[in-house]
Amino acid sequence: MVTIKSEREIEAMRKAGKLAGECLTAMLKLVKPGVTPLEIDRACSKWTLAQGAIPAPLNYNGFPANLCISVNDVVCHGIPNKRPFKKGDVVNLDVTPIVDGFHGDTNATIVVGAKAEADIEKEVFRLIETTRLSMWDGIRQVRPGATLGDIGHAIQTRVEAAGYSVVLEYCGHGIGRVFHEDPMVVHAGKPGQGMKIREGMTFTIEPMVNMGARHVFVEDDDWTVRTKDGSLSAQFEHTILVTPTGFEVLTLREGEVIPQ
Repeated sequence: MVTIKSEREIEAMRKAGKLAGECLTAMLKLVKPGVTPLEIDRACSKWTLAQGAIPAPLNYNGFPANLCISVNDVVCHGIPNKRPFKKGDVVNLDVTPIVDGFHGDTNATIVVGAKAEADIEKEVFRLIETTRLSMWDGIRQVRPGATLGDIGHAIQTRVEAAGYSVVLEYCGHGIGRVFHEDPMVVHAGKPGQGMKIREGMTFTIEPMVNMGARHVFVEDDDWTVRTKDGSLSAQFEHTILVTPTGFEVLTLREGEVIPQ
């Protein structure tokens, strides 16, 4: 069921979203060559609990960690392990703190050891930037009366024009007191189709984009999702509030600029 948030709930979502952005910023700074995903996981737990919040992923349907860390050909739901990051690894961190019963959900993809665009292989940078901008293309469609198909179409258009593919098996989702609720926000679609967007809705937009084919598989751990062809994958995510005239990005990080 889609929930329309009250003013009180919206304020709670703003608080959760702000903390999620701060958590992601703090964790991204720790990603360096030689550091392990497991070390990031422990740091995420310590940081989140210190803020009086709870890491939602831990024990969610049996997930064994405090955040998802997806490396290279891992599309999503990567379980933190002891393999040290190497320079050039493509790493996505996905965090979801629970603050006073409400969830803030956000993620970003970076390249290990890269301090500037010049430090990243051109095609890798292009994949990551296409994914990031496609998320913003989708976000800019959000307003009362628009449809979920408008969001998906905007994302799919940019991704496929760049020669990449959108993962269809996993999507954005409604969020609030519940981690994953209606609606499902698919990152492909046709304009004007799907559920109409209403003021007071809160949901995530989080396109997963593969450098190769869109097809994926789930490993034997029942969580880790990889590209079938071994190609690199990137993802970005924000939690969005539908306002009377458009959108508010609840998980916007300090210094993060909305592209025009």
